[in-house]
Amino acid sequence: MSASSPGPAGTMQPEEGSTPSVAALPSGRANEVLPRRVHIGYASGSLVTGAFGTVPGLLLLPYLTDTLGVAAGVAALLVLGPKAWDVLVNPVAGRISDRTRTRWGARRPYLLGAGVALAVSFAAIFAAPFGVGPGAAAYVAIAFLATATAFAFFQVPYVAMPAELTSGYQERTRLMTWRIAVLALAILVSGAVAPAVVNAGGGGIPGYRWMGLFVAGLIVLGALGSFVGTRIRRSTSTSTDEGQPAVVAASGVSFRAQLAVAVRNRPFRVLLVCFVIQSAGIATILAGVNYFAEHVMRAAEAGPTILFACFVGPALLVMPVWTRVGARLGKLRAFQWASLIFAVGALALVTAPALPSLAVYLLVAAIGCGYAGQQVFALAMLPDCIAYDAARTGRQQAGVFTGLWTAGETFGLALGPGIYGLVLQISGYASSATGTAAAQSDSARLGVLLGFTVLPAVLVGLALLLLRGYDLTAERLAEAERAGTDRRAGQVR
Repeated sequence: MSASSPGPAGTMQPEEGSTPSVAALPSGRANEVLPRRVHIGYASGSLVTGAFGTVPGLLLLPYLTDTLGVAAGVAALLVLGPKAWDVLVNPVAGRISDRTRTRWGARRPYLLGAGVALAVSFAAIFAAPFGVGPGAAAYVAIAFLATATAFAFFQVPYVAMPAELTSGYQERTRLMTWRIAVLALAILVSGAVAPAVVNAGGGGIPGYRWMGLFVAGLIVLGALGSFVGTRIRRSTSTSTDEGQPAVVAASGVSFRAQLAVAVRNRPFRVLLVCFVIQSAGIATILAGVNYFAEHVMRAAEAGPTILFACFVGPALLVMPVWTRVGARLGKLRAFQWASLIFAVGALALVTAPALPSLAVYLLVAAIGCGYAGQQVFALAMLPDCIAYDAARTGRQQAGVFTGLWTAGETFGLALGPGIYGLVLQISGYASSATGTAAAQSDSARLGVLLGFTVLPAVLVGLALLLLRGYDLTAERLAEAERAGTDRRAGQVR
């Protein structure tokens, strides 16, 4: 590995064998269509992000409260702390991947190395070598911290890649559509099957051990698929293996300066805040599935699996619909509509105790449709923000932006279960060390219900209001890129 070397006037000059920054990509690539193999290969990385983003949020809190006997408030902190650590680690991972130079490109080595490390540490979370008690809680906290760190070094390079794989505005949406389709499949498989694996493994600690190994296998599969599938060779004089930037110009600039540039990017700043809040809202639903099925629907065995199938299954079906909606209305308006569907559906679900099971499942399916659109358009708008910055500044800083993005997303996904756990604690939820949930009071059941319905509706609704500040359209992005091209041409002359 080697870093770029400084050139005249503090600029960064490309080294031999490297590729150009996105800002310098030939205009002919603006409308390119990536090979289907790349779509599928990149999307397979969502097996990793989907499994890690889903299973801890779904099962770690009940694992702590109903199997290891940890109090709900303490469990909330154990879930929140290690992922909050990623707020610090992710930007560092972004900068490191920006400076990386290998024959496999800047990002791909991390997909493989960090992916395998993530699988091993994930299985370790649920190994429970110390049984139940305080030692078990401390062990989970340490193992989860190691897992979150490995995930940062996978997720940040992975999210940075679309801005470098293609400069096409619509092609990024297609790439994200493939990614979110696989993400929905990963969530469906990991979220619906993981509880079933726990039950099939005998429940309690043995069942969770088998589940940890099952999810670790999904992670390895996704890491290998994304590493192999994103290898690209281009024949132009300005590109090589991955189509990644030859000069990550920002690598010679201090991290504080890079962070300041990202903060000054208004579209990115608004989008990031909205996505963090929405991630917290989505995570409260994930954290509450087992509790909602057990204490509201009285369906502890099949309830979590059916709820997950209703949440994620429709997402797979409506993904092509959201792509057409985005092409017709624009990414921002489509994002707003998806968020509105999610918020209204979650709020309506507060009536679940008075509804038949079928009606509850239909409402969850509506929430899943909104969730699919939220993910598609947020992740399709992120590369636009990165390209906008590259056009304005002449520097490629994808790793910095995605480091901040994944730090925010990870924090949001941790904040949701953390808040939900605190709601359980305040409402008087009783923990258990038997592997079976204890009988709960009326106030505890009310906490389970409100945390699963009203809380995510409020969070997503707040993010929807904040989205009004996002103003990066396709026309504005094209104008910025033309201005950047003209500026670089003038510098060459």
